[in-house]
Amino acid sequence: MAESPITAREKDFATWYQDVVLQGDMAEPAEIVKGCMVIKPNGYAVWEVLQRELDTRFKATGHQNLYFPLLIPESFLKKEAEHVEGFAPELAVVTIAGGKELEEPYVIRPTSETIIGHFFSKWIQSYRDLPLLYNQWANVIRWELRTRMFLRTTEFLWQEGHTAHSNHPEALEEVLRMLDVYADVAENIMAMPVIKGVKTRAEKFAGANRSYSIEAMMQNGLALQAGTSHDLGQNFGKAFDVTFQSKEGKLEHVWQTSWGVSTRLIGGLIMTHSDDKGLVLPPKVAPRKAVIVPIFRKEEERGPVMETAMKLAAELGAFVDTREGQSPGAKFFHWERLGVPVVFELGPRDVASGNIVLKRRDTGTKEVIPQPEAANRLAATLEAMQTDLFNKAKNRLKANTVLANSIGEVQEILNDVTAEKGGGKFVMAHLKDDPANDARIKGFKASIRNIPLVDEFDGPGKCILTGEDVSHRVVIAKAY
Repeated sequence: MAESPITAREKDFATWYQDVVLQGDMAEPAEIVKGCMVIKPNGYAVWEVLQRELDTRFKATGHQNLYFPLLIPESFLKKEAEHVEGFAPELAVVTIAGGKELEEPYVIRPTSETIIGHFFSKWIQSYRDLPLLYNQWANVIRWELRTRMFLRTTEFLWQEGHTAHSNHPEALEEVLRMLDVYADVAENIMAMPVIKGVKTRAEKFAGANRSYSIEAMMQNGLALQAGTSHDLGQNFGKAFDVTFQSKEGKLEHVWQTSWGVSTRLIGGLIMTHSDDKGLVLPPKVAPRKAVIVPIFRKEEERGPVMETAMKLAAELGAFVDTREGQSPGAKFFHWERLGVPVVFELGPRDVASGNIVLKRRDTGTKEVIPQPEAANRLAATLEAMQTDLFNKAKNRLKANTVLANSIGEVQEILNDVTAEKGGGKFVMAHLKDDPANDARIKGFKASIRNIPLVDEFDGPGKCILTGEDVSHRVVIAKAY
């Protein structure tokens, strides 16, 4: 028996992940460009699904899409001190263009708060111009030292929302609304449960007042920050002099937000659901939901099998695998690795009996069903698979979330040697939001992921480091 092209998760999770990406035809490294990847059709099709789901929700909440330049004057980033300090190590800078050295270098977009601040200052004069609710689908460059396809690459695709408001309560409402949008897509489309929360002050976005995130647990127990939404306060409004005349006739600075998710979502999707056979895609995010594999050995069997397959494909919205020179086994193996939720088998006996064989990708179970019932059974199977994948991930999150009531317990749980083989945990502990506490946790090669917005545990308690009162526990984990 040939050795599987996919490394077992328990043997080496990082290699397993890379194998699934490659064998699932999602992406491959772009060796000629440091830290970048080529997103292949199967991977890009998943991104297009996520784009549509997000874009529909953005527009339903009043946002419009636009596009800003890729190149940002270097001086813009220096206007907001905390912002430039946070991004300085990751910047790529253009100094020569048209064969001449530029008077002012351009930074290749790492994010767009600064250039958007410039244009907001031109577009906003009065409270009547507010709110501005915009989103941009774009690519960004952040010079990463250690890269991994989808999870962390030098160039990646994302959306970045940017809004301006006349007051802070309205801006904060926007921040939390978009966090809810991200959680909705993660849980109801990607079947990936998340914890919504506010980041600690040490972990917030550079230049923000507060940052909020959704955190997901991967199969090895590590955390993945799957989306962020930032309350920028008036920081960029002041840096770029974005002012408006209030109803009272006073000149005030706007309150801004920014929020984003990226192709990192695809990495989260893979690590949440896939198995040692390859990619597993929840039906709502799968670009191709069903495939029919015709099976025949004799030439005279081809006609009836293919005719029935094409008829059923039209009814089911399925793809028929008509590739020549591939055995049925090779075809099944191919679609399994690509994560197609349902594969139908159709042979001469099925044609004669009026049946067809349905196989679920996630469980591997097969059942023989009457052809007239195939459409209804497919719909029911896809719905069940979507629900089952979410529940499986939700149960994993619950089973691997543990309480710790001392810093020693936190350390012991985080340093468990089984964590590297899928035994990682989310540790819930009472900790004060203080950079010194964040630094202590980083000593365990972990971080405070967020402070949950909804307390599902035991409420207030004493900080395990300072003894001070805190409202509820924080999420501590090792992370990507």
